[in-house]
Amino acid sequence: MSNMLKIGLPKGSLQDATINLFEKSGWKINLHHRNYFPDVNDDELTCAMCRAQEISQYVENGTLDVGLTGKDWILENQSDVVEVSDLIYSKVSNRQAHWVLAVAGDSPYKTAQDLAGKRISTELMGFTKRYFESINVPVEVSYSWGATEAKVVEGLCDAIVEVTETGTTIKANGLRIISDLMATNTMLIANKEAWANPWKRKKIENINLLLQGALKAQKMVGLKMNMPKAALEKAMKMMPSLNSPTVANLSDPSWVSVEIMIEEIAVRELIPELISMGAEGIIEYPLNKVI
Repeated sequence: MSNMLKIGLPKGSLQDATINLFEKSGWKINLHHRNYFPDVNDDELTCAMCRAQEISQYVENGTLDVGLTGKDWILENQSDVVEVSDLIYSKVSNRQAHWVLAVAGDSPYKTAQDLAGKRISTELMGFTKRYFESINVPVEVSYSWGATEAKVVEGLCDAIVEVTETGTTIKANGLRIISDLMATNTMLIANKEAWANPWKRKKIENINLLLQGALKAQKMVGLKMNMPKAALEKAMKMMPSLNSPTVANLSDPSWVSVEIMIEEIAVRELIPELISMGAEGIIEYPLNKVI
């Protein structure tokens, strides 16, 4: 088939969250044991599971038309790709992660400049080297194959550059962050030639539209209720709806049906207020996409 889009999805920590996001967006991806090419319910799409660290390189050289990977790995690889959009989600939360410079809690180092001549361990070698070069601080950067936080504790290095979402693991290992080097999140990226192809670009834009809609829906819920018509004006002033609430008349002219979409975190405060105004039959329901 001439109209076919090749997409790379990240293996590892982001794998389950990514497949779940695609399912909410309308694409069912079926993984097979020890198979890097899962099935997808779209005849115009082929999927490949790749390490997030490598996806931007595959997209740049055209092996893949489009992919999902971290902003950090795009910068690490200095990949020349089209950055279609930010997709802020992770294995833990819907917020950005940060690459930080951390040292032992009892070390004398307070700033990056204090690390001149010291040993830095990280998985993000290229970015780290360029960072220290940009501030004219000579350091020895070595690649970390894992358990990076433990290397400072064991005296194998003087500092680390590591990614964290909450800082919990950093602190649990007795380390102290002395600099926040970069905020990162998942990005949808495209090969430049694929982006210049009208059919592929439209397909990529449609995928992005639905992924963004699914991400937006993760933070929101729908509420549906009946309420006295006399309370409607007051209720509408306090309901933080995405748009104006949908209001429909009921067979009893003194009552109306009201439906809204709001951020889930607001529900716990809103429902007691609605009940106090006479609302009944309140139904909360999840949303797959909000577009």
